Amino acid sequence: MDEANRVDGLDEQRHQPGAEALWNESVYLDLVDASGSIGGYVRLGLYPNEGVIWWTAAVTWPDRGPVIAARYDLPVPATSFNIDHAGEQVRYDVETSLEVVRVTASTAAKSYDDAASTYDLTAGTPVPLELDLTWSTNGVPYHYGVTTRYEIPCTVAGTITVNGEVFNVAGPGQRDHSWGVRDWWAFGWCWAALHFDDGQLVHLADIRLDGVPPLGYVQRDGDVASLTELVTSETVDGEGLASSSQVHVGPGPIDIKVTPTGFGPLLLVAEDGRMSRFPRAMVEAERSDGVRGRGWMEWNQPQLG
Repeated sequence: MDEANRVDGLDEQRHQPGAEALWNESVYLDLVDASGSIGGYVRLGLYPNEGVIWWTAAVTWPDRGPVIAARYDLPVPATSFNIDHAGEQVRYDVETSLEVVRVTASTAAKSYDDAASTYDLTAGTPVPLELDLTWSTNGVPYHYGVTTRYEIPCTVAGTITVNGEVFNVAGPGQRDHSWGVRDWWAFGWCWAALHFDDGQLVHLADIRLDGVPPLGYVQRDGDVASLTELVTSETVDGEGLASSSQVHVGPGPIDIKVTPTGFGPLLLVAEDGRMSRFPRAMVEAERSDGVRGRGWMEWNQPQLG
């Protein structure tokens, strides 16, 4: 792995913000139970120059609609990523730098009949959501060479409690930390973190702008290679929810079929009224050699016109 891709443990902490209005610092973490029966994600995104932190979390299943917590108006914490405001309590604790992170939360959420209903801001049934989850590094932390962001493959264990119903979860997951300008409404992308049964880990970010190089890695047993090839495509319905995706990455090359099994979408609305649909999905993956895996995939879909 190139020196530019090594992660500095000091970067686990918050960073000095830039002057841009949409300068953002975020931590994102996801998980899929090894059975594939439940998954979820959490994200804390600070816009310090706007004075707000975004708190979003989702729980998904293959056979029922998602549960989603989404607040975009909470005050920025002074020094941490933790929230304790208006009944929302979230703690993000780096217990061991680059090794162990724990997230606990007690938050208001909504339960939806189906994924598409999440785009209707009046839909959903209020439910309480509680999380107690620990991400333990299970691979090599990887810093992007072209921007301030790093990714860490993990194993995840803990509990998710929805309206009093407790789910014990254990399986693969991903966490990342980024800082810099984040304009959700400017361009689209596809991001994925896939964990295969033979230990291979594939992470990708397909930024859908001309001239952006492939971003991500293929790694196994400590051997990490940055992507040199990346092509993604998907088949979507009228709401932009993918029924399948095709991924080609190199080195390898590796061809992967990805099938979403549970969505946790968000509707992101800018102050000027611009909107972006943001469907994240728990997925099953299968390489062309038949090896299977699990993970998460997301698509940013700015709504033009």
